[in-house]
Amino acid sequence: MIRRSIPCVLALAAAAAAAQSNVTRIVVPFGAGGVQDILARAISAELGAALGQKVIVENRAGAGGTIGTASVAKAAPDGHTLILSAASHTINGSLYATLPYDPIRDFTGVAHIGSVEYVLMVSAALPARTVGEFVDYARANPGKLNYATAGNGSATHLSMAYFAGLAGIDMVHVPYKATNEAVNEVLAGRSHAVIAANIGALGFVKDARVRMLGMTSAKRSKFLPELPTIAESGVPGYEFDSWLGLLGPAGIPPSTLEPINAAVGTLLKDPVILERLAKQGIEPRALSPEAFNALLRADFAKMARVVKASGARVE
Repeated sequence: MIRRSIPCVLALAAAAAAAQSNVTRIVVPFGAGGVQDILARAISAELGAALGQKVIVENRAGAGGTIGTASVAKAAPDGHTLILSAASHTINGSLYATLPYDPIRDFTGVAHIGSVEYVLMVSAALPARTVGEFVDYARANPGKLNYATAGNGSATHLSMAYFAGLAGIDMVHVPYKATNEAVNEVLAGRSHAVIAANIGALGFVKDARVRMLGMTSAKRSKFLPELPTIAESGVPGYEFDSWLGLLGPAGIPPSTLEPINAAVGTLLKDPVILERLAKQGIEPRALSPEAFNALLRADFAKMARVVKASGARVE
């Protein structure tokens, strides 16, 4: 009886292994509904079709994205476990006192997808109508203005703390749990300013309760072309945006890496995919694995400077 069952067990194991080899998981290290989650689901079906595999999205949230990220760092480097990461990946390398992984050494840049810009928004109750006027007003009222964020060490926190440092202004940080909460506080007039990703800001362009003063990016945004950058508005050297892309564990061989990169590059020419990205305020940009890894290293160094300037730290 036992002998006859062995071939069945082996057959089942082989079938399971074969099925697993035909599935690629994209881990999203945050909960459902965020930009990374929406983006992963926007490309998963088409990416699966291009690779001849089933691509599934798995949310593994917690600890600022570090739990899901750590799980991918420990996965086999076979291309079947990827993570859809953003600038929080490189930020966490300097923000956290300790991490169970190295953001650079333990990962391979697989495919860059695009970038997201941020917008400086202020309460309409303030007299400022430009970045310069806002800086002047804040300097004249040190410690009297506050800014809302999605939490300590979040991109919304670091971008504003970095701005305040370069502009030489003293503002009070008021952390919330999500970007939409921070934006709502400014809309309600309880907070004076917020820097939010453009997807969280675009819906309020004509809202009389807030004013959009400047873009955080190096150049003007195609989504808000009339809005000047913060750097050109009186805070030279200021730049903050977030990359978005697929990472995998370190050691993925080129023969596995290159087809995924090529498939994503093809998707970024698809009008349907481009329309989905535009709805999320994502500027698409395909990069080779080498160029993406170079971007990761540069962003890690830049975010280390931003984190240090902000004073943020998670023990």
